[in-house]
Order: sequence, then C-alpha cells, then structure tokens
Amino acid sequence: MKKKTMHVAAIATVLSSMAISPLFALANGTEEEKEEKVKTYQTNGVVKFIPNTDPSGPVDPTDPDPGKPVTPVPDPGPGTGGPLGIDYVSSLDFGVNEIANKDITYYANAQELRVEGVSKYVPNYVQISDNRGTNAGWRLTVKQEGQFSNDVATTLNKVLEGAVIEFKNPTVTSKTQVTPPTAAEVITLDPKGAESLVMSASPNAGAGLWVNLWGTAEEMTDGEGKKIQKNKAITLTIPGKTPKDAVQYSTKLTWKLSDVPTGK
Repeated sequence: MKKKTMHVAAIATVLSSMAISPLFALANGTEEEKEEKVKTYQTNGVVKFIPNTDPSGPVDPTDPDPGKPVTPVPDPGPGTGGPLGIDYVSSLDFGVNEIANKDITYYANAQELRVEGVSKYVPNYVQISDNRGTNAGWRLTVKQEGQFSNDVATTLNKVLEGAVIEFKNPTVTSKTQVTPPTAAEVITLDPKGAESLVMSASPNAGAGLWVNLWGTAEEMTDGEGKKIQKNKAITLTIPGKTPKDAVQYSTKLTWKLSDVPTGK
C-alpha cells in the first residue's frame, strides 16, 4: 500500500511541474523577450529667450534684488533702458559747509532710499543691467563736465579752482550667479573732461543686474550742526587758497556705458 502511494505521489509531481513550467517561463522570460515587450518614445521640451528691452528700476545696493524696487531721493527719473543700460546713478551732494581758508575734504551725503514710505540710507551707487543674452561684456566710464562753478551774477568767484572729486572703496554685488565685473579701486575725476573707468565686464562676465557701491553710510554732523548720513568713500577736496563766495557751486557728471569689454 505504501509503495502504491509513493508511486501516485511521483506521478502527481510530474504532472504538476508540466502544468506550471509554461506559466513560469512566460512570467520569467529572457531579458531579450522582456525588451521586445517594452516600447519607448521621446518628446522635446524647449524654451527660447530674447533680449529684454524693459528698463530696470533702482534697487537697494545692499540687497540688489530686482523684485524689491526702491525710490531714490532725490529721484532723477528713469535710466537709459535697453538690453544693456544704466538703471540708476546716485547724484552727489557734498552738503552745506562753512567757508574756510585751509585745504578741506568734504564727504558726500549718503544715498537716501524710500522703501514702502520709510527712509533708509545706503552708500552711493551705480546700477547696470545687461539683459542682452550675448555675454559680450561691457565698459562703464564717467567724466566731469567742467569744474564746480556758479552762475550767480553778483558773485566774484565763479569757479572752485583745484576742486577734486574722488571715489574709493568700491563693492560690486548682484543676485546673479555669473562672473562679476571689475571695479576701479580709485576714481579721481578730471574737471577738464577726461573719462575715468568705473567698472568693466570682460566677455562671459557681467550679465544680469549689477551694483557698484562705494563705502558705507554713517551719521555725521554737517556745517549747520545737523545730524546727517555721510559717505567717506566719495570726497570733494578744495584747496584753502581757492576763494569761495557764499553761494551754491555745481558741476555735472556724465556716465557712459558701452558694449566694448575690458581690454578693447
């Protein structure tokens, strides 16, 4: 009886393996068979950019985020616009000062900004935008259009002979993660109109929005005894021998941005 039972079990095992093997082979076929059953198809994803001609408004030079516009005081109006443009440059005000007969260096007033109606003082700065998308580089210069002078008919001393404007301690900053432009360490303006290099970007550098700020803003006392924010990095030096009348003297600075990069 036992021998017959073992014989039956053996036959059942053989029949079972014969029934399962085709299913097992179907589910666990060769890699070649599997690949033949998987089909693939590729599509494209594209995006295209063109130069941006919209002007960029002034930003806070200590946090140059294009998404956080500010209002400079005084506001000189819009920048040059264009894919490569000057967005903003601080005007220079050396304040109210007593007449002196010795050599004196005067500091520029710091730049006032209005941020959501609240005043903030920051270093004086220049802001450039390069939205051409060519990575071609650029060059920024400045020149003084004549010596400080006044046009008051009753004054005797029309010109501040020997007066010199100087910029130092530049910092170049941006939120753009590309090679930055290079700033001139010291800029001494020539009242006769010779151009001075401010900063420049070599090819493959300077794309996006860039700010060059000079020095820091700090509280000082002006010639009238008032507390005011000053910037020691931008100075006006006047010889003591230069005669001065009790009026306001002024000059103009011309800032020029060109697509001629460093070394050209």
